[in-house]
Amino acid sequence: MNSVFALLAPLTLGSISSAFAHPPIYWDLNGEATEELIIYGRGLDLVGETGAASEGVVGYADFEDRPLSRTGELVEVIPGVVATQHSGEGKANQYFLRGFNLDHGSDFSANLDGVPINLRTHGHGQGYLDLNFVIPEIVERVDFRKGPYRASTGDFSAAGSAWYSTYDWLDHDFIQVAVGEFGYLRSVGAFDFDISKNTSVLLALEAESYDGPWDLDQDLEKLNAFAKLIHATGPWRFEISATAYDSNWTSTDQVPLRAVKSGLIDRFGFIDPDLGGETTRLGLSGQGKYNHSDGAQTQFNAYAIDYEFSLFSNFTYFANDPVNGDEFEQLDNRTYYGGGISHHRDLTDRFSVSLGADARYDDITDIGLFNTAGRERLSTVRRDSIEQFSLSVWGEAEYALTDRLRTIVGVRGDYYDADVTALSEPANGGSADDGLISPSVALAWRATDNLEFYANYGQSFHSNDVRGATITADPISGDPVDIVPILVQAEGAELGARIERGPWRASLALFTLDLDSELVFVGDAGTTEANDASTRTGVEASLFWQPTDWLTADLSAAWTDAEFDIPGDETEIPGAVESVIGGGVHARLDPWTFSARLRHFGEAPLIEDGSVTSDPTTITNLSGSYEWQDITLSLELLNATDAEDTDISYFFESQLPGEASPVEDIHFHPTEPRQVRFSARYSF
Repeated sequence: MNSVFALLAPLTLGSISSAFAHPPIYWDLNGEATEELIIYGRGLDLVGETGAASEGVVGYADFEDRPLSRTGELVEVIPGVVATQHSGEGKANQYFLRGFNLDHGSDFSANLDGVPINLRTHGHGQGYLDLNFVIPEIVERVDFRKGPYRASTGDFSAAGSAWYSTYDWLDHDFIQVAVGEFGYLRSVGAFDFDISKNTSVLLALEAESYDGPWDLDQDLEKLNAFAKLIHATGPWRFEISATAYDSNWTSTDQVPLRAVKSGLIDRFGFIDPDLGGETTRLGLSGQGKYNHSDGAQTQFNAYAIDYEFSLFSNFTYFANDPVNGDEFEQLDNRTYYGGGISHHRDLTDRFSVSLGADARYDDITDIGLFNTAGRERLSTVRRDSIEQFSLSVWGEAEYALTDRLRTIVGVRGDYYDADVTALSEPANGGSADDGLISPSVALAWRATDNLEFYANYGQSFHSNDVRGATITADPISGDPVDIVPILVQAEGAELGARIERGPWRASLALFTLDLDSELVFVGDAGTTEANDASTRTGVEASLFWQPTDWLTADLSAAWTDAEFDIPGDETEIPGAVESVIGGGVHARLDPWTFSARLRHFGEAPLIEDGSVTSDPTTITNLSGSYEWQDITLSLELLNATDAEDTDISYFFESQLPGEASPVEDIHFHPTEPRQVRFSARYSF
């Protein structure tokens, strides 16, 4: 298992590094370097800068000492977002925001250094958002938005969107090693160097293995590499990044509650020992920026990503095939390319415009669903090759109506085109296209120097799996099925306020969001599933307090009511978490640093009539570190209260060995028990 560390053990291993950002370097129009220190994070003054109360920035100073049990929890730095897991740690997380069970990313978009991470028409789930290739220690800043209120955000952004930016420079190079219970072993290291006066390189490397508390060892083996070259001269700035990621794992998926209650298995037991998967991702991207002499700015980017994915699952055990079992494999092999350009210009001291365009092409050479046993293919449910192209153009204009009142008006146009070659059933192939216009408008009134009110309206969308737009028959039964549109419109509105006074930063937002339909292509079944239109209404609040240079505290809370727009009693949306609370305290008392984080998400209906619900989950994580010269020793206590809660719950039919017929039951994935992790970092 530990073979992946043969090359890395001399280098690194660890949890979160305390390397603080090097002051960014800016080149003026004469090519001379100047230093400017910018403080990112929740303490940043945003009154007069943002277009909504639900927009924000999180900087590395906010979460550098934050205890993380998994990479996917990087989304939880955004108030109101929860990341859970129902399978192995090599798989994309399950995300929850604003009453959405986002599955693996269907209505929440993210990108890293300008590269979109969500994968459309994915073998496992639409919008598949896998953050495991991100190395947390090199993430400098997270910019986030919620709701469909800005024209520059497109697919998968109805609930929210996040932009992760990596460091250009480190304050200190470092290597770090971490060990923990249940076979946890991780190494990470990063260093930068100058090639010339205006050119530098950042390199980072990560390796991790982890068995987990499961009766069936997870056998996670993960390798990650990152390289970034930055060149700036005169008004130009360029960066080129390369990423490489490989992961394989064995998973213990959600298990039926009855199997635990009967003593057949314990909380960390398994039914099928052959589940798990592997992912490989190689990426190359570039970004550029040109600062015009009149203050205007033009930005552009391009990327190419090669991706391979294979996942083995078994949710129903023997309900469909009493002999071989219901295990199946999902496959996705693709290369996707894209790029964009944007231009911002102040036309007067009151009026500015931003224009942009984006294009993306997914060449999905092999995407399929197979019946398997012992990870051996028995039959093909569906197999395709797909070409999918999209083009978008957008524009926003911001005008200051008075010294205190400004408005932002935007419009976005998207066009999608796809060709599906159905290798297993030619009748399910074909061509499809779709287009959508999405307007948005915002008002921001700065009532005082410290208080601003917002009103927002906007439309956005998520795309469906394009196989659902060409399908004619269920691949298993052969029955006719409904074709679904490629683009599904979302419409939202929000009223909010933001106050910044002394050490306090607070925001409040009341929102509503309508989806025309939650029609989806279900990768687990190879067919489409039609859901009704839906409405989500809720409130979010966040608070940040920094009374001294060494102490910060934050608290966020969100409540959402989510329902289908249908008459009757069965209007609940399964998996729609009603309440989320998160908060923490961070104290830096040199040479000591302490951090405590709490995350709570409430119950959620598991079926439409609300008669079956999940239980609330509350997790507390603690960490402390001690710095001695160039060495930092850290200790993390994850799930400090040893809460026996669930990461996620579902309600569906399954059939265990020995059962005569399928049984409806709650299927759950438990939270991991209390565990200790220790790390040592050397900075140089």
